[in-house]
Amino acid sequence: MAKFGSLNRKDAKARRQARAAAQAPDGIWDRPQLLTLIADVLLLLGGAALLWAMLLQVTRLPFFPLRQVLVMNAPVQVTRAQIEYAARSSLAGNFFTVNLDSVRGAIEQQAWVRHASVRRHWPDGIEVTIEEHAAAARWLHGTDEARLVNGHGEVFVAPLTAAQAALPLLAGPEGSAALLLSRYQQFSALLLPLQRTPRVVALSPRQAWQLRLDDGLVLELGRDQPKYPIEERLSRFVGTYGALKARLQTPIAAIDMRYPNGFALRSGHHDKGNA
Repeated sequence: MAKFGSLNRKDAKARRQARAAAQAPDGIWDRPQLLTLIADVLLLLGGAALLWAMLLQVTRLPFFPLRQVLVMNAPVQVTRAQIEYAARSSLAGNFFTVNLDSVRGAIEQQAWVRHASVRRHWPDGIEVTIEEHAAAARWLHGTDEARLVNGHGEVFVAPLTAAQAALPLLAGPEGSAALLLSRYQQFSALLLPLQRTPRVVALSPRQAWQLRLDDGLVLELGRDQPKYPIEERLSRFVGTYGALKARLQTPIAAIDMRYPNGFALRSGHHDKGNA
């Protein structure tokens, strides 16, 4: 009887193992639908990679040569010939493979070019749009190199023409051009009642301000102070200079405005030469 029970237990165990085997998931090779899906995906990816490789190969063929450089605006300081030469010297590849950043960089190396925009022009050209520097003043900082300041307060190197040589001169520490240009504009507005304009605006390393006007008069304004700002000193000069000049018999060469409640004069002839 005990032997019969042992056989029953073995049969039950075998049946359980058979049911577990029947319920176990099949391997990937036993799933034809899954295998078909994987094959389709691999075929699609392979086709896309092949198409991409073919497109790259086509773009490298000499079927799309670049033949023209179109300058879309009319620059003043830079000639179209200079722009076209700079662009063509940096062209490499065809319509699809040309490096537009390289072309833009070559054009922006031109002295008067502040910014260049370059894009493709179907089917065989590139379009170039130029933003030029607009010189607002000359710049001096311990060098004989001709440098200019544009309307954004940026310093750039360019050959001086007669028109640029007549611009006001800004002199100061490196990196202060934008500040000096802003101050020049403020000082010019304050001097309008006297019909005078600054010819030189200088800022020393100790942050002291000096002006030379178009009649040669030098104004020592000193350092800007919260309790005694530069604008207040210059306004005081504008308010008193007319009457002071009428009373004096000798010409005034310089005025020291660094005093809180007055100023000092230095007589002499004005030097109207450009610095």
